[in-house]
Amino acid sequence: MTLPETTSPAHALAGTAAAPRPSTDRVPASVPTSVGVLGGGRMGAGIAHAFLLAGARVHVVERDAAAAEAARERVETALARSAQKGIEIPDADTLTTGVDTAAFADAGLVIEAVPEDRALKVDALARIEGAVHDDAVVASNTSSISIDALAAALRRPQRFLGLHFFNPVPASALVEVVTGSRSEPQVVGAATDWVEAIGKTAVVVRDAPGFASSRLGVALGLEAIRMLEEGVASAHDIDTAMELGYRHPMGPLRTTDIVGLDVRLGIAEELERAFGARFTPPALLRELVAQGHLGRKTGRGFYEWSER
Repeated sequence: MTLPETTSPAHALAGTAAAPRPSTDRVPASVPTSVGVLGGGRMGAGIAHAFLLAGARVHVVERDAAAAEAARERVETALARSAQKGIEIPDADTLTTGVDTAAFADAGLVIEAVPEDRALKVDALARIEGAVHDDAVVASNTSSISIDALAAALRRPQRFLGLHFFNPVPASALVEVVTGSRSEPQVVGAATDWVEAIGKTAVVVRDAPGFASSRLGVALGLEAIRMLEEGVASAHDIDTAMELGYRHPMGPLRTTDIVGLDVRLGIAEELERAFGARFTPPALLRELVAQGHLGRKTGRGFYEWSER
């Protein structure tokens, strides 16, 4: 089995030949030379930004030319912010966008970042697998859908796993590496190295509904919404209680606004199917989503947002 070429010839991932080194040396992690991202919304653009800063060439594929151009603008805006912080940014030609998955042909890693809908993700992954070479690693950015369920439709499930990034990607420090029952250990090891190479911390989680972070985070968020619905306290005071009382960096309602109320609703519905009534979405969450109040991205959720 061969794993993808990386940007650092000296770096050898599991299963590849390595130059002899003293056993005390730690070989620096690096990313694949070419990385693909299917879906250029907030999450996909953030993932592309992370791999560009780590030295990869990145190609983002979207549904049409207008969406592809919007994806480019999102990534370029994120790169400009990085430059303002003194971070060295890559040459412009390392980012390409388009509508054809054939551009993934030379990618060592392709990540789908389409909305949290099982049918959409199954279709996206099939399109990716039809475009990449046999040794490429394919990953889903799903936050709750079973990796084994998604892998069932793939020809090479051993080359597939979950890479669950957090929103906003540039500011987040964590990526969940979610292993399916058929994910090869070498692939899991390579993915963990890639997470390190983009400056984030990996936690390896066995495939289970909601994995670790979504299951715990949504449980807390849903209870906070129920408390708001019952008039226990204001959104600000509920969040402040968790921030100051439990040292959470951000309260559960503000976090839900940043993640997106629609995203949280979708995850809750997925978990409700798996675990029953304890994950039933509160009526308030459904009402706000139906009204189009999805959080920061729409300017209103549990809070008013002037910046999106």
